[in-house]
Amino acid sequence: MPRSLTLTLVAAALLLSGCANLAPHYERPAAVVPAVYPAASADGPAIASLAWGDFFADAKLRRLIELALANNRDLRVAILNIEQARAQYRVQDAQTLPSVNAAGSGTAARTPAGLSGTGAAVTSHQYSANLGVSAYELDLFGRVRNLSDQALQQFLATEEARHATQISLVGEVTTTYLNWAADLERLALARETLRSQGESYRLTQTRFELGAASALTLRQLQTSVESARVDVARYTGQVAQDRNALALLLGAQVPQAQEPDALGDTLNALPELPAGVPSDLLQRRPDLLQSEHQLKAATANIGAARAAFYPRISLTATAGSGSADLSGLFKAGSGSWSFIPQISLPIFDGGANQANLDSAMAARDIAVAQYEKAIQTAFREVADALAQRSAVGDQLQAQTALVQASGEVLQMSQARFDRGVDSYLDVLDAQRTWYSARQTLIVTRLARLNNGVTLYKALGGGWSTPQS
Repeated sequence: MPRSLTLTLVAAALLLSGCANLAPHYERPAAVVPAVYPAASADGPAIASLAWGDFFADAKLRRLIELALANNRDLRVAILNIEQARAQYRVQDAQTLPSVNAAGSGTAARTPAGLSGTGAAVTSHQYSANLGVSAYELDLFGRVRNLSDQALQQFLATEEARHATQISLVGEVTTTYLNWAADLERLALARETLRSQGESYRLTQTRFELGAASALTLRQLQTSVESARVDVARYTGQVAQDRNALALLLGAQVPQAQEPDALGDTLNALPELPAGVPSDLLQRRPDLLQSEHQLKAATANIGAARAAFYPRISLTATAGSGSADLSGLFKAGSGSWSFIPQISLPIFDGGANQANLDSAMAARDIAVAQYEKAIQTAFREVADALAQRSAVGDQLQAQTALVQASGEVLQMSQARFDRGVDSYLDVLDAQRTWYSARQTLIVTRLARLNNGVTLYKALGGGWSTPQS
């Protein structure tokens, strides 16, 4: 067989490959969620065009997010998983093309006189050089192509998993940073309370020694001082833990210049986000895209399982040159070839092929259920964030008014005590109420900021690069 014939057979094999595809036609499952969100807003920038660098106004926070994206080990693993999945896809996709190998060999053999037909010892040599295609499968029923599609969809799913990991990382860094800033405010408030209560305690102690204050008043003040001291110790430890948590996310120590100050106006500059419609999530939430790619991979696997019921045809062919002398290896008349087609038809396999198909069908149904569940979860996350956005806004207004009212009550209680109208117990109760209201106000402000971050994540923001 001449080399041209071998090449013709290879070309024919390529044309015959993929004549049929037994995989089911893929259709995206319907979104099993309402058509609109409750309390949705249509105002604000488009979420798809709003990168995290445009969403977060605090320059310190943006720098910390950049450090986390560069150094975080979980994100690094996600990126390496993409590289591994890409390589696995390339390995599988290579099976759709024949592999051509070059081979050369040389043998020498001596036959003793007793075994040779001539009665004398014979030494023989054989040399060959060939190009060959080894066991190339004609993909008549799409088995190889479906396996390649499955590997491709797994690779794409891994890439979306990396995007989802980045969204989570941006959110975790932001939340930890905000918690740190809030704990710094609570620590500052506790220290301020300890200082003021300490001054009041020392003045009351002097008055007690002069007989102008009772022992009960002194002890009541002491309980207030010790309570503030407990809070200072607690929030000091919490601030240290916040630093450690952020360092873990960054994959490095937190630069001193990037440490938060407090929940100031800069952090409050988060834009209002439009909720859009639930179907938008299918195009922008990486976890939903990842789940859909996994569903497509499961669908392709059904085609590969169905193809196992049909014959498999493979071709092995070589063309080259052979000679008994090395010098004559490439001379005229030394050409050689071989052609070995092979067909394999399943007759009896104990039900293994049917079991593999049943398993593939069940895996596809599981993937459909998981995809629908992912959509429902995404819808709930957005709906919850929207509901909390309205509620936390009202709570913040009410808590601000409570702080102002409790501060006025404290001033009046202190004035009545100074005039001897009320006992110091009323002042102490007013102080505790005011202190608790101020601490709760910090928590409420933190909840409002975290709600904005949660909504941004739920709507699919956070993995695109900042706009320059």
